[in-house]
Amino acid sequence: MQYRKFGKLDWQVSALGFGAMRFPIIDNDRKKIDEPEAIRMIRYAIDNGVNYIDTAYPYHGGESERVVGLALKDGYREKVKLATKLPSWDIKSSDDFEHYFNIQLERLQTDYIDFYLLHAMREDWWANLQNLDIFSWTEKLMKEGRIHYLGFSFHDELPLFKKIVDAYDNWTLCQIQYNYMDINFQAGTEGLKYAADKGLAMVIMEPLLGGQLTKKSLITKELWENASNQRTLADWGLQWLWNQKEVSTVLSGMSNMQQVEENIISAENSSIDSLTNEELETINKVREDYKERLPIPCTNCKYCIPCPSGVKIPQILEMYNDAFMYDD
Repeated sequence: MQYRKFGKLDWQVSALGFGAMRFPIIDNDRKKIDEPEAIRMIRYAIDNGVNYIDTAYPYHGGESERVVGLALKDGYREKVKLATKLPSWDIKSSDDFEHYFNIQLERLQTDYIDFYLLHAMREDWWANLQNLDIFSWTEKLMKEGRIHYLGFSFHDELPLFKKIVDAYDNWTLCQIQYNYMDINFQAGTEGLKYAADKGLAMVIMEPLLGGQLTKKSLITKELWENASNQRTLADWGLQWLWNQKEVSTVLSGMSNMQQVEENIISAENSSIDSLTNEELETINKVREDYKERLPIPCTNCKYCIPCPSGVKIPQILEMYNDAFMYDD
């Protein structure tokens, strides 16, 4: 495993982080995690050098934290840094901070969180947390040792991202959606560099755009086949991220053991400035071709559901995008 600088901390993070958002499930029910397999996957990753585990209050309908807690028993908790997130959208009063945090500690079977993030920051949720004096509470927990470091994840526009970065002097990390298609989406490359320059560790989510960048497309097939170095499509996307010095760790929401094994191999072969100019140009051309055909940048994060009218939004958008991308 390769390890990288993590902001200002005197600690190095594994190039690959384990995102606990897309565990294997039973009966196509996201609340029914295949627990034995998910635990086997997490422990295999840790045994092979992964030292950053990321989950959140709502993942898998609240079941992700519980399963992560089970996986980190038997000595595995001490081998990793654990990150989870405050459900920002559910916060109605300052009393809710402690309420949800205690639920998370119980689910995770731990008495402290290494990296606690304000989840999915956007204008209204950020304003609400500020009005409720979130930092007084987090500073108290950090003094007590129940939170070691504070960060935020982000789903809004670049100006707000910079505003949040500048609003608090003790941020340790931030988590952004970033991949070779999203260089100008949300925080984007500019936000990545802005926060990294201020000493924040940069944690990357959706590195493969919800799996879309692993699908073979007729419009990009020739570009990949003619590339000077042959890689899997997942490896292309991951190496593009690891090539950048500002990237601390790349989270992969792995759904089966094969993905875990392949991503660990990719991480072992990663380094900063490893891609050639020719390889980078290939990715730029792929981006241009994708943009000509991808009408809706949906990552299947499922933040849009449940829909009050029962519409299966992510599935419909996926079919719509695939129809364009694959001439289907």
